[in-house]
Amino acid sequence: MKASIILRALIALAFLALLSPVDAQQRSDSLAVVPPAPARSSEPREALSPTALVADLRKGGYVLYFRHAATDLSQNDSKSLGPTDCANQRNLTAKGREDARAIGRAFHDLGIPVSKVLASPMCRTEETARLIFDQSEPSTAVRGNVEFPSSDPRRFDQLKTIFVSPMPLGSNLGIASHGNPFHGVAGPPYLEEGEMAVIKPLGTDFDVVARVRPGAWPSIVSAARGK
Repeated sequence: MKASIILRALIALAFLALLSPVDAQQRSDSLAVVPPAPARSSEPREALSPTALVADLRKGGYVLYFRHAATDLSQNDSKSLGPTDCANQRNLTAKGREDARAIGRAFHDLGIPVSKVLASPMCRTEETARLIFDQSEPSTAVRGNVEFPSSDPRRFDQLKTIFVSPMPLGSNLGIASHGNPFHGVAGPPYLEEGEMAVIKPLGTDFDVVARVRPGAWPSIVSAARGK
């Protein structure tokens, strides 16, 4: 009788051990589920000229949210054992890396100050941050709390807090993350890979004042130089 009970207990423990990584992966995979959009749009209310945009960014006080650069869509995260398991994730392509480097050169040439950079711990976002800003601080706050499903507004509460918290003038906060967290807090339209949203914190709310696609940076640099 005791042997039977012990055997059943061992089988149950083995079953739970098998389930645990799966459950953890399901929480991670839920990041791929597009969250419900809030009752707002992330489309800027008015278009800033390139020179006006650069002037504002040089003054600082903004959150600069990047969706990671272009990735290999034939890959996915389904077998990933965690954020640092790069071999089993969707990673940047050669074009994505070059786009990120080009954006970094544009930031340098334009003299846009960035004091701190938060990145989702996934490999594609960490790499994007390093290629653009030459720095990266892993942050689950910009990725979303995986203990909550994508349908739960609390999933992105920490990111919303970052968006509304005023930034001091003289510098900007950089973020490299995913499309879903931004969509879940700021609303549609969805960011394309490598696109930047310029966010002005207002204390209790925020404004998306500009969105810059990865291919737009050469014209922004040229305009700022008066060419």
